[in-house]
Amino acid sequence: MILKTENLSHRYGSSWAIRDINIEIATNGIIGLLGSNGAGKSTTMNIICGALNQTEGNVSINGADIRKEPELAKRSIGFLPQTPPVYLDLTVDEYLTYTAELRLIEGKKIKEAVDEAKEKTGITHFSKRLIKNLSGGYRQRVGISQAIIHKPKLVVMDEPTNGLDPNQLIEARKLIREIAQERTVLLSSHIMSEIHLLCKEVIMIESGRIVFSDSMDAFNNYMQPQSVLVRFANPPAITELQQIQGITRAEYTTDKQVRLFFDGEEDITERIISAGVQKDWRIREVNLEKGMLDDIFKQLSTQSHQQV
Repeated sequence: MILKTENLSHRYGSSWAIRDINIEIATNGIIGLLGSNGAGKSTTMNIICGALNQTEGNVSINGADIRKEPELAKRSIGFLPQTPPVYLDLTVDEYLTYTAELRLIEGKKIKEAVDEAKEKTGITHFSKRLIKNLSGGYRQRVGISQAIIHKPKLVVMDEPTNGLDPNQLIEARKLIREIAQERTVLLSSHIMSEIHLLCKEVIMIESGRIVFSDSMDAFNNYMQPQSVLVRFANPPAITELQQIQGITRAEYTTDKQVRLFFDGEEDITERIISAGVQKDWRIREVNLEKGMLDDIFKQLSTQSHQQV
């Protein structure tokens, strides 16, 4: 088991930040960790990485208990915080050599480890460059390099694509996928597109408890369409649209595009198209919209409380 938490709980003062978090991960790949602000996601990650001692419960990394055998457990963990933990006045080589020493890599193997990490993240040509002179995307790569330099079984990444431009974003996603071929990546993100593109499984924490833990396919089943975007060449009045059976609300987003909210009718698109043909609205496009992440949090959280 690469990562196992049992009844993991933590309290700040009299308030529980997380309660009975149970996670089991035994395979390589990317696992998405979702949670709204204050849900307990950061607390969970900090405990897993050994930066915070839990109030109750156990965490084992690659079979080692992080409280009883912290050094052994941390040999199997790499961590990339939301802001890469780099020293700006060091060169890439100086910084990675320093992190290799912190990871207790044997002296004669440090250069090889540094070179391999740089090659994996595509920063070899910046070896002698001061980190402060690198772009945000390459600083992120340096941060990823320190997280994998000791070849850990588990890499925890907190919002690894936050603040990157579109080109850097594509490159970062590719790099994360490559890293996950050899190890487990626990990736925290609030961006649904990131989770969909990268993750094979999802763990969702809300109000300090796990409210969902399953495959991405199972998660997608919760994202039922709630609204539909319709573009017209001859747009009708809102009052006409609200007469369609199942439509609960309508609002124009542009002069020729409207968002229609409906009550779960499966054939709503057919009804819209039929009305458009009869009344010559000249519909050009119809797109169902999935539920918003906050709505899914609320739905899963409600279901979890009901089960408890």
